Amino acid sequence: MRRLLPCALIALALSSSLACATVGATVSTIGGRLDGDTDVTSPRGVVITRSQVWTRTNVPTMNMRLGPRGSEAFAPGETVTCTYLDKELSGRSPKFACAIGKDDEVKVKYGTDNGEVYGEVVASRLLWALGFPADGMYPVRVICKDCPADLGGTPRPDGTTLFNPAVIERKMTGREIEPGGKPGWEWSELDLLRPNASAATRAQRDALKLLAVFIQHTDSKAQQQRMLCFDAGTPKEPEDCRRPVMMINDLGLTFGRATTFNNNARGSVNLTDWSTTQLWADKPGCVGNLPRSFTGTLDNPEISEAGRAFLASLLRQLTDRQIRDLFDTARVTLRPRTPSGDSSGFPSATEWVDAFKAKRTQLINRRCTNDVLTRN
Repeated sequence: MRRLLPCALIALALSSSLACATVGATVSTIGGRLDGDTDVTSPRGVVITRSQVWTRTNVPTMNMRLGPRGSEAFAPGETVTCTYLDKELSGRSPKFACAIGKDDEVKVKYGTDNGEVYGEVVASRLLWALGFPADGMYPVRVICKDCPADLGGTPRPDGTTLFNPAVIERKMTGREIEPGGKPGWEWSELDLLRPNASAATRAQRDALKLLAVFIQHTDSKAQQQRMLCFDAGTPKEPEDCRRPVMMINDLGLTFGRATTFNNNARGSVNLTDWSTTQLWADKPGCVGNLPRSFTGTLDNPEISEAGRAFLASLLRQLTDRQIRDLFDTARVTLRPRTPSGDSSGFPSATEWVDAFKAKRTQLINRRCTNDVLTRN
């Protein structure tokens, strides 16, 4: 805390978006360069300029209850038995590594009070259904062998531990790349993309930004996004990738309200905060209401009419059944209506569905006629 305080004071004193480098500086565009080290002609910049952020899906047919299928998928509520692995995992939410058989290592997030257990399922399946890349997050019951007692869970007579609710993550297929030796990506780097046959359009990029606002993706530091290579072969260097994709990597702190320090109770599956947070900031034009967290790289993004219309066209295609399945499958009714409060009770799935539709209406009814953006 002693290290964070000087950073906050400096940022306030300068009235700028700068933050101390030790906690992840924001990216600002200066003459085509980002933070002085990312240029469209640099190895990293060349990869980013041809990156994709969206692939067409048949939205009304996407199964929100089952999610992404495949040999590694799990059914909703499936009981999965695994053996604890003593490995340190990044992040502050409760999680552990576990082995299913000999060669299948998974990450398990767990805990009734852990909003990410619910938020990752809702957000990842929404992005997946709309065509934006996302990892597979599966709501399950986990029976862990050799799990330490200090993890919590429910001890069983046979010495194993039950974790319920829990989610297991399956990474999206593709080789992770770090062009220029820099992991992840910052949101300002989306503005490096140029219209060409292989790169995402401005409408698609702005739609992704607006979707981040819609779900209140508060923890937007570079580590929460990653780049994948979808080339058929294996490029010798990351910079050789011809089919790069930029995706959001961690969607746990969503469906709440963006907070300065990414507070779990406020920022993750908080119906009261999410339903009362306006989609649009009180500014001219179309500015998404997503104030930057202390370590974040997305700050009240300006959205073009093309981007708004693109996302609106996707959200319109979601059926009532899909929206209901989205929240039912994520088990959001286990999370208090106001986790940051004292006694708010537990919401119904219908309350979440109604809040989702209301926010979708805010997006659909807006017109970005004062489009102040001049980028391509």
